Amino acid sequence: MTTLYDQTHDAKTLAAHGGRLSQFGGVRLVTLEDGAGRGVRVLEFETGSGLRFDVTVDRAMDISAMTHKGRAVGWQSPVGVRHPAFVDGEGEGGLGWTRGFSGLLATCGLDHVGGPEEVDADSYNYLRKAVVQQGLHGRVANTPARLSGYGERWDGDTCVLWAEGVVEQATVFGEVLHLHRRIEADLGGDIVRIADRVVNAGFAVTPHMLMYHLNFGYPVIDKGARFVAPVADVLWASHELEAQGVGYRTCPAPTPGFAEQVWEHALAGDDGRTSVAILNERIGFGVEVSADVAGLPCFYQWQNFQAGHYVMGLEPATHHVMGNQFARDRGEMIWLEAGEERSYAVSVSVLDGADALKDAEARVRAIGAQPEGVYPVPSGVFPQLDPKRNAA
Repeated sequence: MTTLYDQTHDAKTLAAHGGRLSQFGGVRLVTLEDGAGRGVRVLEFETGSGLRFDVTVDRAMDISAMTHKGRAVGWQSPVGVRHPAFVDGEGEGGLGWTRGFSGLLATCGLDHVGGPEEVDADSYNYLRKAVVQQGLHGRVANTPARLSGYGERWDGDTCVLWAEGVVEQATVFGEVLHLHRRIEADLGGDIVRIADRVVNAGFAVTPHMLMYHLNFGYPVIDKGARFVAPVADVLWASHELEAQGVGYRTCPAPTPGFAEQVWEHALAGDDGRTSVAILNERIGFGVEVSADVAGLPCFYQWQNFQAGHYVMGLEPATHHVMGNQFARDRGEMIWLEAGEERSYAVSVSVLDGADALKDAEARVRAIGAQPEGVYPVPSGVFPQLDPKRNAA
């Protein structure tokens, strides 16, 4: 049954309480008409529980704003929602991607994750193209989707809000990769579900990498908010551990001049899934992120507590943080044959109230413990990844 306003409903009983479902929730397509976002199509989801979020159709069907009962969940950078026509992802030495970087979800891939790199292009069999220049986190986030459909449907006694689209990252003499994305939330619910398929729609063997850059801002993060995760091992850190006085477990206040910190953690999994959480006990608010371990065996934590940015990213990924060439050298790159695909599933749950925070922490702790120290020393031991994992 659908629970709404502390009552349970099926389609008939809910319909009796109003003339249209949109009185309670739904999905609406709008187009931005001003500023750098002009022309971007946005799907506005409202579940009726207080959860609202925007899917930016023309930015890879990523999620920009997310709020719950008026409180921000998703991070907004100084960039805001920017039309992809205004972003040169390959400019600025491969760092142009940051000119469009904002929102709760920025998808990274589909053939590269990590910093700018130059990698071999032999698989494309084009003599004029010996190498591929890859910018920060790839090209897909600045690619508009072809919207397949959206709306509301009753699945038994549960009303599901949904949207589907296809994002085509393609070039001549290179990759032809299609991201088939479906986003769902239940009427009355506080959980967003993302289900993706990445398909090699071309005929050349093509490398594939994917990472979900999930970004949470104030008031989910605030001074004293805790990161809880089943960390079996800390593999890598980008920074001198104690240089800024900030470890991996607890958020500081916004800090002028803070330099970003990145960690890679090896997470324990439970029945093919793993979960992490951010808990702000001061206001009884937080989030829980769950991902499938088979498809997304790696996990990064991004801390950018700089004043004016102030964000923490939770980032399930297909490959280790060391990047594209590292994956190739270790035989870990996913090479998709013609027609081959991989599937992925990630969910974001909003935690409202002290009991919800306690329940989430119990779920995470049931999967595994985490290091007690503030500055765990990275092992530097990257588990070997099977490039055929999660194959269809």
